[in-house]
Amino acid sequence: MIFGRMRKFYVLLGFVLMQINGNANTSINTEPQDTFPVPVNIKNQLFYLQRTTNTNTVVYALNINEKGVLDESTPVRVFWIRYPEGGMQKDLNFIQKAFAYGTISKKNKDGTFTIQLVAYKKKEFILKKSALDNTYKLYTLINNKESEIKRIFIKIDPGGTLFNPNIAYVEMKGKEASNNKPIMERFKP
Repeated sequence: MIFGRMRKFYVLLGFVLMQINGNANTSINTEPQDTFPVPVNIKNQLFYLQRTTNTNTVVYALNINEKGVLDESTPVRVFWIRYPEGGMQKDLNFIQKAFAYGTISKKNKDGTFTIQLVAYKKKEFILKKSALDNTYKLYTLINNKESEIKRIFIKIDPGGTLFNPNIAYVEMKGKEASNNKPIMERFKP
């Protein structure tokens, strides 16, 4: 009698698991950014940017000279990680710097830097030393909270042009400056 109930239980459990596994692909929506490679061990990395068009990743890093000093004329260095080409690093070309992924920087009187992305100047970033560990971090408002930016993902839908893509949303992820908690915001530019 006990074995009969246990057998029914296991048959029912097996049926439920088959239903879950059979429907897994249709019931769970995987966002493209959840499948992309994450840059690791990149010296002086501030944040990275990815788009749905391919897994090539744009890295924004501190521009530190051979003496370990920040280059104040260009405090942020921007380059590609070309994952389809074995993860090689490659500099941006002129058009990419000037119109898409480059930065504009201005030194402020308090020693911080205001950084803007050339493609979206409405969002300002502040490069400053962290009170926690005295290293440079890049901060911006995410959900109206000062946050250290770690990742930007741009979902591009079909249509649009090279200089005017059809952007579905921009997702920014980081850590709140006040408590180090993860924070995320999506918006349509």
